[in-house]
Formats: sequence, structure tokens, C-alpha cells
Amino acid sequence: MKFSVRIIMVLVLALVLTSCGGKKRIVTKKKNSKAKTERVIVRKDRSTPSVKSNENNAPHVATPKPSGNLNISEIYIATFSEIAKNNMRQHKIPASITLAQGILESGSGRGRLAVEGNNHFGIKCHDWTGDKIYHDDDASQECFRKYKHADQSFQDHSQFLTSRGRYGALFKLDLDDYEGWAKGLRAAGYATDRKYPDKLISLIERFQLYVFDEEVLGTRRENTRTSDITNNLTHKVVPGDTMYSLSKRYNISVNQLQKLNRMTNSNLQVGQILIVK
Repeated sequence: MKFSVRIIMVLVLALVLTSCGGKKRIVTKKKNSKAKTERVIVRKDRSTPSVKSNENNAPHVATPKPSGNLNISEIYIATFSEIAKNNMRQHKIPASITLAQGILESGSGRGRLAVEGNNHFGIKCHDWTGDKIYHDDDASQECFRKYKHADQSFQDHSQFLTSRGRYGALFKLDLDDYEGWAKGLRAAGYATDRKYPDKLISLIERFQLYVFDEEVLGTRRENTRTSDITNNLTHKVVPGDTMYSLSKRYNISVNQLQKLNRMTNSNLQVGQILIVK
């Protein structure tokens, strides 16, 4: 009788151990299965953004990047200044105004219309019979002119201003009067932004775009800007600079600094190049 009881106890204990071992194996299997599923999801999430990123960045592959001490706007100016000067000679529009509008309208050549349509001035289709590009502006998917080359956009911009009577008053202004041109463009309806003239004037003074007008008019030598930089006659504004601190550093009055740089106030912008001698 005692022997039978012992056998029964052994059998019960064996069944208990077998049952626990089975549950342990089931739990392990579920964990492994779950881990595999999570790894699949992670791989999928990582692959999707990389494709989207490539698609979104594709139009910007050819966008100029800063080189050396030049920023995007300075590269833009170096690229298109000769075209702007040639258009000034042909159409009597200040090169400074053309360049400032190009920088502002195209984001220094980085805007979608400039990258995909070579349209640097946001000129819409109107009676245009050439290629077109559609872009959200005042309304959704408006029609804009598309050019094969950027210089065609500059040429069309000049023809746009010269062929419309509402801009006629501009051509009575002096070619070195960039302030008058900037204000006149808005007055004629070129832009609705009340600060449009101030933005153009700020760009012209920051990057000394008026120098290109002087080169065309013959009042300044072609290499003046280069020689100024070579002879350390300029100062590039850095954070913390003020007209007063610069006047002390270079032993020149604030009024003289303003006159040298054709500035109407003492406001400075980081990256602005000032003539200091």
C-alpha cells in the first residue's frame, strides 16, 4: 500500500514538472515570434522615409551651395551680375534692381520656380505660349512661365517692364536712383507687399549692388569691388557689430560710414559688407 502511494506521488510530480516545462517553452516561442515581428516593422519604417527624402530633395540637387566665404546670395550675384548689367545697357533698368528682385523673388535661385522652371521673377503666364509650370501663389496651381535657361528669365523680366505702360514713369528716373526704382515698382503695382521697396533697398545696400550700376554708367572701375576686398577696405558684419563700434574700430565717423555705403540709417545685417575706408 505504501509502495503504491509512493508511485502515485512520483507520477504526479512528473506530470507537474512536464506541465511547467511545456508552459515555459510556449512563452519563449511567443517572445521570439514577437521579436521577429518588431524587427520587420522597424526595417519597413526605416526604408520608407529614405525614399521620400530622396524624392523631395531631387529638385535641389543642382542648387548652388556656399563656397569659401561666399553665401548663397553672393554666389547668385556672381552668377547673374553680368546678365543684369547687359540688360541694363539694353533696357535701361538698373542692374541693382534686377539682381535684388531676382534674389528676393527666387530665394537666391533656390525657389521651386527657379529650380524647375528657370523663372527667377515669378512672372505668370498671361499671354504666354511657351512652356508652363504650375505653382501655388495667390491661388492654387497658378500658371507661371517656364524657360529653358535662366538668362531667358532675366531678358523676359526686362521686356515685361519695358512693354507695359504702367511702368513708364520708372524710365524717367536716373539709372543710379535705386531707391526711386524700388518705390516706383510697388507704386506701379508690381508687388502688393508694402515692405517690398524696403526689402529691395536693403538687399542693394547689404550686397552693394549699386556698384554694378556704377560699372555700367562708367562712374566706377570694373574691378573696384575686387580691389577693395584685396586691400582690406571692407568689413563683413558679424553678430554684435554696430555702426558706432565700427566707427571706433576704423577711426571713421558714423556719418562717413553711412555716406560711403549709401545708407539712410544705421541698421546692420549679419553678412553685410561695408566699405570702411
